[in-house]
Amino acid sequence: MTMSRAGMSRAWGGTPLHRGYSVVVFVLLASLDNVAIGLVPPLYGPIADGFEVPDRLLGLVTAATFVVSAAAAVGWAYVGDRANRKPLLMAGTLIWAVGTGGSALAGNYLTFLVAQVVAAVGLGAVGSVGFSVVTDLISPRRRGLVMSFWGLSQGVGTLAGTLVAGLLGNVDWRRPFLVLAVVGLTAAVLYLFTYDIRRGQSEPELVDALAAGADYDYRISRADLPRILSRRTNRWLVLQGLTAQAAFGSLVWLPVLFAQRAEAQGLSAATAVVVGSVFATLFQLGGVFSIVGGLVGDAVQRRTPRGRALVAAVGVLAAVPLYLVLFFVPMRIDVPDGASTGAVVAAVLASVVTEPTVGLSLLTALFALALTSANSPNWFALIADVNPPEHRGTVYSLGNLVNGVGRAAGNGLVGASFPVLQAAFPPPLNYAVGLAAFQLFFVPTGVMYWLAARTSPADIAAVRGLLHDRGEAVRRQAAG
Repeated sequence: MTMSRAGMSRAWGGTPLHRGYSVVVFVLLASLDNVAIGLVPPLYGPIADGFEVPDRLLGLVTAATFVVSAAAAVGWAYVGDRANRKPLLMAGTLIWAVGTGGSALAGNYLTFLVAQVVAAVGLGAVGSVGFSVVTDLISPRRRGLVMSFWGLSQGVGTLAGTLVAGLLGNVDWRRPFLVLAVVGLTAAVLYLFTYDIRRGQSEPELVDALAAGADYDYRISRADLPRILSRRTNRWLVLQGLTAQAAFGSLVWLPVLFAQRAEAQGLSAATAVVVGSVFATLFQLGGVFSIVGGLVGDAVQRRTPRGRALVAAVGVLAAVPLYLVLFFVPMRIDVPDGASTGAVVAAVLASVVTEPTVGLSLLTALFALALTSANSPNWFALIADVNPPEHRGTVYSLGNLVNGVGRAAGNGLVGASFPVLQAAFPPPLNYAVGLAAFQLFFVPTGVMYWLAARTSPADIAAVRGLLHDRGEAVRRQAAG
C-alpha cells in the first residue's frame, strides 16, 4: 500500500474545540464499558437470589463476559485497522447498551447470561477500536501520560460500576442496568458529532506528509499477522496479560470479601452489600496514580528505550507484599444496620478516620494499586511504540484477548477456591486466603516486563525507521 494525496480542502484534525469534544467522548465511552463490566460482581448475591441459582453461576457470567468481549475485540480491531473506525465504535456502543438493557429485563438466569454476552460483543469494539483511534492523537513523547488518562477512565468506570451497583442495586438489582443502558444510548448520540481522527496523524515521521494533504493508506492484511507475532516485545506484552489479569480478575471479589466481613460482624445482607461496594471503591482509588506511572514511564523512556517496560516491572513486583497485607489486616466495621444508603456510606467514610484498622487498610490499598497502576499506561504506550499505526488495534485486541482469558480464569478459579478453602478457613478468612494466593501471579508478570525491556529498543527503532521511510517516499512523490 502507499500514501495517496487527499483533498487540500479537508480540515486536518478539526478545530481545537472539536478535537477536545471528541477526546472527552472517547474517554467517556472507555469508562462506560467498564461500568458495564463492574455492575455484576457486587450484585452476585441479589441476582443469584432473584434467579434462585448459586452465586458461582454469577461468577460464570462475569467470566463469560470477559472472554466474549476479548474474543470479539479481535474481530472488531482487525476490521478497524482496515476500515473507517467511527461506524464500528457507534455499532459497538449500541450493542452493549442493548445487552445491558436486556440484562435488566431478564426473567431468568439463562436470559440474563445471553443478554450479558450480547453486551460483551459490543464492549469488544469500544476498547480495541477506541485504542487505535486514541493512539493517533498522541505523540510518542507523551504516550504514557495520555494513555494513563485512557486507562484511568477505564479504572474509574470499574469503580463507578461497583459503586452504582451497591447504591442503586442494593434494593432492586435491575435498576443500575436500566440506568446504564440509557446512559450508553446517550453516549452513542454524542459520538455522532465527533470527527474522524486520521490514522498515523501523531507520528513525527508522518506529520509533514499528512499536513500537506496526504493520507496514510497502509492497512493491515492477513499476511501481516506473522510479522506482528515475530516482534519479540509484542509476545511479552501479550503473554504478561495472562498472569497479570489472573491477579486483577480475582480482585472483582473485593466487594464480596468486605461484605462477608460486614456480615460476620452482625450486619444484614442488604447493609453488607452497600458496605462491601463502598469499601471496594475506596480501596481501589489508588488507581488514580496511573497518571504518575505514565509520567514516570515517559520520563524514563526519554532516557532509555527500555524505560516503560522497566517502570511496569518494578511496579507490579513491588505491589505483591502490599496486597498480601491488605487482605489480612483485621477491620472493625461499625455502621448502622438497616439504615439508609446515605447513612451507611457516611459511616463507612467516617471509619477511615475513626477506625485505625480501616485507615491502615486504605493506605495499604492505595500504595498497592498505585504501584500496579504503572502497568496500564506503559502497556498501552509500548504497544503503540513497537507497532505501526495499522497494526495497533489488532495487537491491542490480541493482548486484550489474553487479558480476558487471564481475567476470566482469575475470576472463576478464585471463586471456585472459596468453598474449598472454607473447609480450613471459615468465612471471611477463606476469601482473604484465596485472594492473597492469586496476587502471586504478579511475579511472572514482572519477569515478562523485564524481558520486554530487553527487546523493546530494537523494535521501537524498527518502527521509527519504517515510518520515516514511508514519510520520505510520500514527500518524494509530492516533489516529483
